[in-house]
Amino acid sequence: MRNIALLASGSGTNAENVITYFSNRNTAKVSLVLSNKRQALVLKRAEAHNIRTVFFERKEFYVTGKVLRYLALYKIDFVVLAGFLWLVPENIIEQYPGRIINIHPALLPRYGGKGMYGDAVHKAVIGNHDKESGISIHYVNKLYDNGDIIFQAHCKVDPSDTPASLAEKVHALEYLHYPKIIEDLVIKLPDFLINGTGEA
Repeated sequence: MRNIALLASGSGTNAENVITYFSNRNTAKVSLVLSNKRQALVLKRAEAHNIRTVFFERKEFYVTGKVLRYLALYKIDFVVLAGFLWLVPENIIEQYPGRIINIHPALLPRYGGKGMYGDAVHKAVIGNHDKESGISIHYVNKLYDNGDIIFQAHCKVDPSDTPASLAEKVHALEYLHYPKIIEDLVIKLPDFLINGTGEA
């Protein structure tokens, strides 16, 4: 059984969808939810599922290594970003090579980068009169939305779509595909990673 940690900043609908999915699986479980916002609804959602939660500040993420220590403490094997808006620091990326993924609400490489999240993405897609949008699941590296793409799913953009209606289509793709892709990747992890340290 592999241990998954979720990093999230907002309401946590994607995070809760992942939590619910793995509550009925024997491949992995969500063991830890971390957020950089003390009042983020995602923390309450996680607590309702009896999952350990951690709030952390910027210094604890980038300077003191507190977040990395928590990942080690709970023997985390795989890290999933679910609406998390900070760049992941290099020490965590190095400790979890190929084991940190993110989901983006557009078809990368278009509409990625700093500031491109949520409604900003959907407004840009509609403003450019694109005929399709979708989701991109990708590995996390040192740059925003720059890691290798693992999976994409598409949806049609209708002339009548608003940012809100397009967001609903994209969310539906997120809920359908993200947990399954996470599971596929977790299943493929080598056995020596089960201790969460990346060491044999």
